[in-house]
Amino acid sequence: MKKIPIGLSDFKKLIEGNYYYFDKTNFIDEIIKDGSEVKLFTRPRRFGKTLNMSMLKYFFDIKEAEENRKLFKDLYIEKTENFREQGQYPVIFLSLKDLKARTWEEMEEKIIVMLSDLFSEYEHLLNELIGRDCDKFKKIIYENTNLSNLGKALKFLTKILYEKYNKKVVVLIDE
Repeated sequence: MKKIPIGLSDFKKLIEGNYYYFDKTNFIDEIIKDGSEVKLFTRPRRFGKTLNMSMLKYFFDIKEAEENRKLFKDLYIEKTENFREQGQYPVIFLSLKDLKARTWEEMEEKIIVMLSDLFSEYEHLLNELIGRDCDKFKKIIYENTNLSNLGKALKFLTKILYEKYNKKVVVLIDE
């Protein structure tokens, strides 16, 4: 029997957990057809933004592409010509929705930890980096940096991923 996905915002868990799911994968097809380089999705609270971002991550991400392909079986996007875009791009997915703090200093610390966690997902790339890029990457992973140095962290990670895969990078930022 299917379950109701109350509070669930991870597309993979929803599909693999046999939850009820209203197929929104035509959203992916629309994004690809649109061709814009930057998109801003505004929706009211509790309207599925995080779930949609998660769906985009699993669709485009080059890591575990074959495993992720199974998530879209029998969904709208699988039957379109744009399904060929599945698993073709490195994806950076950053969620700010759970960052809460009482002071700016506390928030700064949480941002540093969040970016460290993000960079840790790509720690395997350290073997391919040399010089300053390697040092900068390590500083972020080991939380040995400050917020002002992290201002360009996403751009830096995007550059590293582009150089690794020679493909545009999809950057998804939630809240």
